[in-house]
Amino acid sequence: MSKTKVVWSCRECGHNQLKWTGSCGACQQWNTLTEEVSIEEKKPRFESKKGGSAKAIRLTEVGQSEFKRTLTQMGELDRLFGHGIVEGSLILIAGEPGVGKSTLLLQIAHSLARQGLNVLYVCGEESAEQTSLRAKRLSIDHPNIYLLNETNFTAIKAQIDQINPDVAIVDSVQIVYKAELPSSPGSVVQVREIATEFMHIAKGQGITTFLIGHVTKTGEIAGPRVLEHIVDTVLDFEGDRQHGFRLLRAIKNRFGPTDEIAIFQMKETGLAEVVNPSQAFLQERMKELAGSAIVPGLEGVRSFLLEIQALVTATAFPTPSRRSTGLDQNRLALLLAVLEKRVGYQMHHCDVFVALAGGLKIVEPAIDLGILLAIASSFTNRCIPSDVIVIGEVGLGGEVRGVSRIETRLKEAIHMGFKKCILPKKNLYGLSPSIGEKIQLIGVELVDQAIQAIL
Repeated sequence: MSKTKVVWSCRECGHNQLKWTGSCGACQQWNTLTEEVSIEEKKPRFESKKGGSAKAIRLTEVGQSEFKRTLTQMGELDRLFGHGIVEGSLILIAGEPGVGKSTLLLQIAHSLARQGLNVLYVCGEESAEQTSLRAKRLSIDHPNIYLLNETNFTAIKAQIDQINPDVAIVDSVQIVYKAELPSSPGSVVQVREIATEFMHIAKGQGITTFLIGHVTKTGEIAGPRVLEHIVDTVLDFEGDRQHGFRLLRAIKNRFGPTDEIAIFQMKETGLAEVVNPSQAFLQERMKELAGSAIVPGLEGVRSFLLEIQALVTATAFPTPSRRSTGLDQNRLALLLAVLEKRVGYQMHHCDVFVALAGGLKIVEPAIDLGILLAIASSFTNRCIPSDVIVIGEVGLGGEVRGVSRIETRLKEAIHMGFKKCILPKKNLYGLSPSIGEKIQLIGVELVDQAIQAIL
């Protein structure tokens, strides 16, 4: 019999140790150690690993061949990947349940199948009939798409060797297991081993592989941190299920940019690309409403306009509420302290609620001034003019700091018809004269100057 021993594995970093302790000895995270049983295997560890040894070569002798890319025919997604999916890459897509991960990958499978590629869809969490019903709702029906309802990796590997697909989709990596490992599916050992096996398949056989991953209740990708290190690309699928908008963010990308996002809208026919996010986010905006401010957010190379809504109301309780949706709670508390200390607004007896319309989340500091002006507008019950946008980062001294990519933000505002902009005075220097002819620019150095300019 194979020798067995009990080890404690960290869910965050995958570190193994022989004894349980309150915190992991490697990443220092608390309550992350789980008991695992490891077996010393006599056969090779990975089924997909190819034989042969690597040979060191000089850096100057490495060939500069281009990666072969395949377009998904979805412009937003291709831009996110870096002009197409690289052949033989390993991609992890993570998101909350019901956000649309399986829907997106079915649409990707259909697009690739129409280009003549064979796609193997491993639907481990549901039967082939259930996946077929979803495909019919999305009007997806192509003979190049194969469905496999299996969770045993050995059986999946046998089907991959038999079909030899160009693309493999695994839904999800937490449900697939190796029978020779005593741990349950989704454990640290199983996830690490399964991800490594699919990495060998992707690199050794040139099969582009998509892995769907679960997230924890805190919104982080479930499983050991080594899972994110193994894959080539990590995409985070965000969005509130009660709203129609979905945001796909590239957290890691070895073959493209890591600061890009793709925005989709969930419809009955599946996920549709949002080519003009500013128009989509502002289409339900009510003009001349106190507590509303428009700010230009920036993700990657593109800018889009967002509406920040604030509600300030008196409270009868000794401890006022400070709530935010789509914004950092700690950042809101900091900005409220600046507004009370530097401007003189008495906020200690008021409940403050701030939300980012549309169900998205953004942490960019360039929206600080917009948050403060929306709160000030609701507090004084005065409306910010509907043709004004606000840009600026706010410091603890009440100063308005400069932001990056100011011309990109202003061009988007001009395109959407805005006539006036409140921005940091520092950003006025170096702007193209043509921009100043199309929109009125008001530079401010302090928060109270911005409040006096538009309220």
